[in-house]
Amino acid sequence: MTRHKVEICGVDTSTLPVLKNDEMRILFKKMQAGDLAAREELVNGNLRLVLSVIQRFNNRGEYGDDLFQVGCIGLMKSIDNFDLSQNVKFSTYAVPMIIGEIRRYLRDNNPIRVSRSLRDIAYKALQVREKLISKTSKEPTPMEIAEEMGISHSEIVFAMDAIQDPVSLFEPIYNDGGDPIFVMDQLSDNKDKDSTWLDNLSLKEGMQRLNEREKMILNKRFFQGKTQMEVAEEIGISQAQVSRLEKAAIQEMNKEMFE
Repeated sequence: MTRHKVEICGVDTSTLPVLKNDEMRILFKKMQAGDLAAREELVNGNLRLVLSVIQRFNNRGEYGDDLFQVGCIGLMKSIDNFDLSQNVKFSTYAVPMIIGEIRRYLRDNNPIRVSRSLRDIAYKALQVREKLISKTSKEPTPMEIAEEMGISHSEIVFAMDAIQDPVSLFEPIYNDGGDPIFVMDQLSDNKDKDSTWLDNLSLKEGMQRLNEREKMILNKRFFQGKTQMEVAEEIGISQAQVSRLEKAAIQEMNKEMFE
């Protein structure tokens, strides 16, 4: 079978290596001990991650080579700041940083003008956000960012809103070969439970035939309003596994409730 060769920035993407988790850990330990060759190997072994991220920006009219180079900057930052002691997959940590680097590039080249003071606040907030993620391995709230910067919560929200592009809830954030993770999977549900008690009752009835882990995941997701990442951290599995279990449980509930 003919091998399809696709080049980006002079790199033949069909020949890019893929590192296993145990290989990554060994390389990270070597790099953190001062081995620059290990760092280079980590970069080369994760270029496919950059390629998977830049695909979501294909409709922006930007050159793929430019986005790839910017994404590589985000990849190198995530490699340099990754904490092996945290129970987090490297891809889970790196993808948001790569996306953030590309979004910053797109904002800097955006023809819509935003005031310099707002841009400065927003960019400083993004830097603080990355620092807090590196420190705590979780997404900080706007309030936490505001406290770190010593300014009001409303200033942070206003500045960040001013530089944001609209994003579909069904836009995939990352796909590692299994089910994709969508924007909506990252959102908490803060609805007033008193006003939705009938929907909740129907859900509870449909959950009766699920196993205990499926019940626990749906309870945390739809009754406690937690994100898939939060659920994954609590029960000790990956976010992709939570996504698959959640979808399988909902399909089973639909089968029981509507057949």
